[in-house]
Amino acid sequence: MKLHELQSTPGSRKRRTRVGRGDGSGLGGTAGRGEKGQRSRSGATIRHHFEGGQTPSFRRIPKRGFTVGVKLIYNVANIQDISDCFEADAVIDAAALRSKGLIGKSEAPLKILGNGEISKALTIKAEKFSATAKAKIEAAGGKAEIIGR
Repeated sequence: MKLHELQSTPGSRKRRTRVGRGDGSGLGGTAGRGEKGQRSRSGATIRHHFEGGQTPSFRRIPKRGFTVGVKLIYNVANIQDISDCFEADAVIDAAALRSKGLIGKSEAPLKILGNGEISKALTIKAEKFSATAKAKIEAAGGKAEIIGR
């Protein structure tokens, strides 16, 4: 098969319907817009939350409390995964965890969680530690260093 022999499947390329081009086309006259009303006029647009003049639902529902503007999201890693991937006496930070594929590529601060067991003395540097993670790291003879952001 050559490039000039390519053809689309019959029926796959349909011509667009040209509305308002005479009664013989089937969509002449009102061009599929009905008889009268706002949507039959040219240039008429209705907001997507418009409820016909009724007070919109977002104004009827009472507003209470407040929402915090920016929620801080952390990259998280468990000490079980860290213990499995690193040798004893290793110094571990976000770059080391990223190179092993334990955390994603985002530049969010790192938090170490205490799921699992650790038996090696590791020095882990992170922005935040859970209480159980810090206790388990120090019980294994390692260090949990908090670094500033």
